[in-house]
Amino acid sequence: MGPDSSKNLLAYTPMLHSRLFTETAKFRDHHFQPTREGLATRPESPSNQMSSKPYLDGNPSTDRPLIVQFCANTPDELLEAAQYVEPHCDAVDLNLGCPQGIAKRGNYGAFLQEDWDLIYRLINKLHLHLDIPVTAKMRILETKEKTLDYAKMILSAGASFITIHSRRRDQKGHNTGLADWSVLKYLRERLPAETVIFANGNILRHDDIEKCLEDTGADGVMSAEGNLHDPTIFAKPPTACDKGGEYWPGRHGKGGYRVDAVFRRYMDIIYKHVLEQPSPQRSPLFTLSHQSNQTSRGQVSTDEGPKMDSQPPKKRQKGDGKYVKPSSPNLLALQAHLFRLLRPLVTKHTNIRDALAKSRAGDMTAFETVLHMVEDVVRDGLLDYESDPAKYDCEVAKEKTVQSNEDESSVATVKECRRPWWVCQPYVRPLAKEALEQGSLTMSKKEKRKPKAETVPESAEPEENGKSGRQIPDVADFMQQKELPAQGMVCG
Repeated sequence: MGPDSSKNLLAYTPMLHSRLFTETAKFRDHHFQPTREGLATRPESPSNQMSSKPYLDGNPSTDRPLIVQFCANTPDELLEAAQYVEPHCDAVDLNLGCPQGIAKRGNYGAFLQEDWDLIYRLINKLHLHLDIPVTAKMRILETKEKTLDYAKMILSAGASFITIHSRRRDQKGHNTGLADWSVLKYLRERLPAETVIFANGNILRHDDIEKCLEDTGADGVMSAEGNLHDPTIFAKPPTACDKGGEYWPGRHGKGGYRVDAVFRRYMDIIYKHVLEQPSPQRSPLFTLSHQSNQTSRGQVSTDEGPKMDSQPPKKRQKGDGKYVKPSSPNLLALQAHLFRLLRPLVTKHTNIRDALAKSRAGDMTAFETVLHMVEDVVRDGLLDYESDPAKYDCEVAKEKTVQSNEDESSVATVKECRRPWWVCQPYVRPLAKEALEQGSLTMSKKEKRKPKAETVPESAEPEENGKSGRQIPDVADFMQQKELPAQGMVCG
């Protein structure tokens, strides 16, 4: 997104399971599509690596540079999986950062970080046998010193550069909290100057990119969740007049790219690269500057069908044919991606939320209808803002007043990132302390036991009221254990 973004952007695939990737052709075809023929067999030599015409993943004209990311716990399996993708990417990455329960059960991701010998062998195996670089993504450990030793080990194994998610393994879900940029700066100052470091965490919006680079000294910034909610996160505001209306300037620096414009772009990518057919002929995006030239709202003409109005998809009637779920992962992901993009909008316009929920994978007519509904309400929102902008400024002002330091509350971050619902914007999670107070996060049995063990020993005399001298853990105890860092934004 943006005229110059391709010069500075590097894409990673989702994390792929190396064993499943090597064992199952269907798994490979579903998750990595470099050619139309797929990856039925592993390339035996670099000479025949591009015998088939490029398709989607790793296509030199549209999808490079690209790093393919694997999880693994067996060096030979990781190497075999990497050799499948080697001709179609620029590097292979070992993911050592996934903190999810499935990674714990499968013994991969961040749950390998206690087994440094295995991690060394995984990376070194690729380093010795691949013709392309190997990289690694890691999380920080309990101390800065241990994290530094961990990073040095990964680099010594042969990693060309490292990406550091500056959260610990336990910081996930409602306990995601803040990423600690001070650890990144600590590593930058102590690793060799030629070491390339990518920073991950606390990247909510475009302005956070430069701030992170300045505060940490990192060479690049990675965004995963932030990019899903706001696909324009790497795009600068247009320097010249935005004649197409994709960027809404707003007031008081609260502008951003419009969700209907990004929705259109996404749909056009699907039509062009996945369905390989022309996009429907749509009217220009509504703008206040040429309002009189707009066609009637909610209508779009196509080359292949009648005009569609802005109504939710009708309930499927009996006898209208059996629905066939598409096999393309690009179509299967469309609905989930749109729910993230449209989160602020569908919170207000629940009829659009319902229409999107009813849209089945592969039914492009249904998704086009949702797009028209989005364009419809965005137009109304822009007109309403133009007639009474103070009303929207007041909505922002109604946010709860912050009584404490912004690092102790997500409210300040919400206020800073908040835009009108027709603008792409990040999702800000509450901090762990707030999640505890709201009841969305609870202490585990282990966390409840820890304060007891650290107060009065088992043999302690009872207090005068007859109760044991042990203390019952509360929110303050829990937060003190977590030692939330004082740097950065709230989530990313």
